Amino acid sequence: MTYLHCYEEVKQLTKDLVSIPSIVREPGGETNCARKIHAYYMSLDYFKEHPDQTRILQTEDDFVVRHSAYAYVKGTGGSSNRTLILIGHIDTVGVDDFGPLKEYAFDPDRLPSKFLELAVSDEVRADIESGRYLFGRGALDMKSGVAGHMYLIHYFSRHPELLDGNLLAYAECDEEDNSHGIITGLKEFKRLKEKEGFEYIACVNADYTTPYHPADTNRYVYFGSIGKLLPSYYVVGKETHVGQPYGGLDPNQILSELTRLIELNTDLCDEAQGEVMVPPISLKQADFKEGYTVQTALAAFAYYNFFTHSMSPVDVMQIARQKAVEAFDNVVRSINESYRRYCEKSHVEYVPLPWKTRVYTWEEYRNYLASLCGDTFSHHIEEFAAKLNEAEPALDLRLFSVRVIEEAHRWDTDKSPLVVVFFGSIFSARIEMTGKTEKEQTLLNAVEQAVASVQPQCPNPIRIRMFYPYISDSSFMALSDDVSSIASMGRNMPSWKSKYYYDADLVMNINVPVVNIGTFGKDGHKMTERVDMRYTFENVPNMTFQTILRCLAPEIPEEVSEKISEEV
Repeated sequence: MTYLHCYEEVKQLTKDLVSIPSIVREPGGETNCARKIHAYYMSLDYFKEHPDQTRILQTEDDFVVRHSAYAYVKGTGGSSNRTLILIGHIDTVGVDDFGPLKEYAFDPDRLPSKFLELAVSDEVRADIESGRYLFGRGALDMKSGVAGHMYLIHYFSRHPELLDGNLLAYAECDEEDNSHGIITGLKEFKRLKEKEGFEYIACVNADYTTPYHPADTNRYVYFGSIGKLLPSYYVVGKETHVGQPYGGLDPNQILSELTRLIELNTDLCDEAQGEVMVPPISLKQADFKEGYTVQTALAAFAYYNFFTHSMSPVDVMQIARQKAVEAFDNVVRSINESYRRYCEKSHVEYVPLPWKTRVYTWEEYRNYLASLCGDTFSHHIEEFAAKLNEAEPALDLRLFSVRVIEEAHRWDTDKSPLVVVFFGSIFSARIEMTGKTEKEQTLLNAVEQAVASVQPQCPNPIRIRMFYPYISDSSFMALSDDVSSIASMGRNMPSWKSKYYYDADLVMNINVPVVNIGTFGKDGHKMTERVDMRYTFENVPNMTFQTILRCLAPEIPEEVSEKISEEV
């Protein structure tokens, strides 16, 4: 078996990329990183001869100018136009958590010694002293993965005869925010498909992986991806003075009950192919009061992270609505029981409070208001959303949705308490690979063989699982849900087509099976983020290398194989 000794080159490329601050949304950083990658490709002989096969690509974005970079090698080992895509993101999260070490966040050489001057944990200290890990923001998530892809493009640019097809590597910005980088990339992939005749067959991502628990010694390769939705709630209450607590309905009480019913509820864990997704968890719960008053809140909102393996957006919205009804019912029952006991203590007659459960999905609420106000409302709310995005393009997507619902509520003649359920964030599609298509089966077989071939070189067991457990740009490479489900999701997004749009047709134009052969380390998104160098700089590129060969050149002539072995 051919085994690439790529450790030193991938390590140096990783350090070069980490040294470039590319915090998501911060001006210039992501573009500088893209330029560095493009300059690397342009320094290679192959791209000096084929400069049109590498490019810096400006991302379609409303408020930040930033770029991605890509390059592709055309194989000469046959006449096939099959094309395998490598993806990896170049943006990182911020560095405020580094505190006094902020200036060293992008310096892998100096950062470890600075950590030793602090009271870091015994585990971090041991990992520094072991020499196995490279520290720095973006080292694990996921510039080392991009570096591995750069190495493979370099390698195949010297050996295009090994490819009966093409290899395209795309290093995208904005994965940590709203995925503008990969969405722009899909449009470029479509253009290349039309220009070059590419037939896309698979996608390999290199996003980061970590142990599942402190004693976990496995390394992981993941087919497919989890999906993510953000069921959100806008709650209108009835304000009252604290001296008359039963005179109103606190929206925070409804949200609190919603959180009790949803957060860490294992009955809501999605399951598929023997794997169980983590339960939902609260990401935001707040009212809209500013400063201190003795009046209860008028309105409040909350949203919850909801991962999926098999559930469609329709399934998740149905669950989210059911929980809203259950929470509202429970609160009405609870406060009436409280009021009854208070009346008994006060020796006054108990009269049930007037509150009734009132829950709508955003689609239902729009239809209800349209039935009240006709097309005038429908035209107004569409125009309001468009103008809001034009006036405040940087407005958080979740707050944008709330502002649209607030405007819609002004048209409601019924001012009694209510809950509006909606999807508040971008859609990350679940990708489930079952081997039902030829492309899926080819990738499944290729990766299984690649893992088996590299395992003898890796001291840790390499395990294959069926869903990448974090949000990544893999979710934009295919779609397991049907298009009608996506359309239903859009009707429950206040931001749909004004600020956000999931182009299912564009995704389906690419629609390839995905695998994550990614970096490995610890503490992703934390100050002590670090990458396992031996596994990431050597084992990972070799597994990807073997996967590429098995997808694009399953039959390697003996004389070519001998030539590679001599060079390696």
